[in-house]
Amino acid sequence: MSALEFRDVSFTYPATDTEPNPAPVLAHASLAVPEGAFALLTGGTGSGKSTLLRLAKPEVAPTGTLSGHVLAFGEEVREFSPVESAQTVGLVFQSPDSQIVCDTVWHEMAFGLENLGTPVSEMRRRVAETCMFFGMEPWFRRQTASLSGGQRQMLALAATLAMRPRLLLLDEPTSMLDPVAEKDFLAMLFRANRELGVTVVVATHAPEPMRDVATCAFRVEDGRVRELSLDDAVAACAFRPEEVAAKSVPASGKPAASGLTPALSVHDTWFRYGRDADWVLRGLDLAAPEGQVTALVGGNGSGKTTLLQLACGALAPQRGRLSRPHAASQAYLPQSPRAILSAQTVREELMLWSKGAGYGEAQVTDMMERLGLAAVAVRNPLDLSGGQQQLVAFAKLLLTQPDLLILDEPTKGLDAAARTKLARLVQEMRQEGRSVLLATHDLAFVSAVADSVSLLFDGAVTCTEGPDEFLAGSWLYHA
Repeated sequence: MSALEFRDVSFTYPATDTEPNPAPVLAHASLAVPEGAFALLTGGTGSGKSTLLRLAKPEVAPTGTLSGHVLAFGEEVREFSPVESAQTVGLVFQSPDSQIVCDTVWHEMAFGLENLGTPVSEMRRRVAETCMFFGMEPWFRRQTASLSGGQRQMLALAATLAMRPRLLLLDEPTSMLDPVAEKDFLAMLFRANRELGVTVVVATHAPEPMRDVATCAFRVEDGRVRELSLDDAVAACAFRPEEVAAKSVPASGKPAASGLTPALSVHDTWFRYGRDADWVLRGLDLAAPEGQVTALVGGNGSGKTTLLQLACGALAPQRGRLSRPHAASQAYLPQSPRAILSAQTVREELMLWSKGAGYGEAQVTDMMERLGLAAVAVRNPLDLSGGQQQLVAFAKLLLTQPDLLILDEPTKGLDAAARTKLARLVQEMRQEGRSVLLATHDLAFVSAVADSVSLLFDGAVTCTEGPDEFLAGSWLYHA
């Protein structure tokens, strides 16, 4: 029996004033995932992977016109009661912050079971066994806000599995995890598949780390789904830094604007989120050279996002000195692009800052073409896939021509083609003498665009090296 089956499924999002005749996202798509499989679901940014997963979970299924049959273990998912749905299909979203609703780990673990009316004794046993399975006892009583990104993702997975679903769907679950957290997460996912017998389907742009545990792979393309080999799935998603134009330098042979005042300077800076909280940054020193691309890497919870928020002025250090010479001409892309999206269409979104920044329709049209957004120009940005939202937010910031661009996980949710386009635009900024500071777990992207890499650990910069030197000397990070 198939654990998940799509039979001749078509789906179209509702018409709007700006898009009266939307094209179908899925068009007569068929798919069969065997029970017990560990399946990979690949496809380009905006191809419909997330839509496909959500259609298998009635509680979060998108609004629109659906035809065909979506089955879980031979039963129509639309006929499941809430209890039957929870016990049959579990869904873990790309961002754990959009899924975690409680303030403590133990309450989050119990939340779904409470909603299902699980008896207290059974609830306690399930929570205890699931936490033991995932090794969560040391942080069982902690506040969810204090967890690292890897721990929050593990919590989202554990809380879903506590409801004992037979089928587990995951949407880009490792896109924001550092290499160690990614390995830990995938190890737990593999154990759930092999030891607990849970069928797993993972939508991903990065199938390589899962190649050895996966049993089958599918690709969503042009509204259809086709099966392909694991090797072909990995090859189709590969991002190749050599395809990005080599880092250009002026005739002098030195990086643009080299030797000038840093675009950002942080000296002996300390920061924590509460008087009794642990220090996130401890005497941190960093100088981001003018006209260069500076990359920050480090584990989840190492302080990368905190440092970027200090750099853009959203936070102020408790101690130390912070120099922001481009404070009046900088732009910040947060981890959640939705934070800066507010217009009704993509084109309107990109025109919002045109008067103040001095650009017009021609520049917006060109930017949409370059980032592959022309086809969604009349769509509402919030109706797009996570990767497409990322591109819209990036385009909106880049159109303002900032002297310093600050990016937090800029490639999450993007396929290889979109990452290549992004890399070329970042390199163009560098060639124009502008500066970029970015935090990422995407070392292939770092290899393609960065002039220097700084490793954050224990609240400070441990080392700063060129990307080739950094990658050659690391046994943890690989492009």
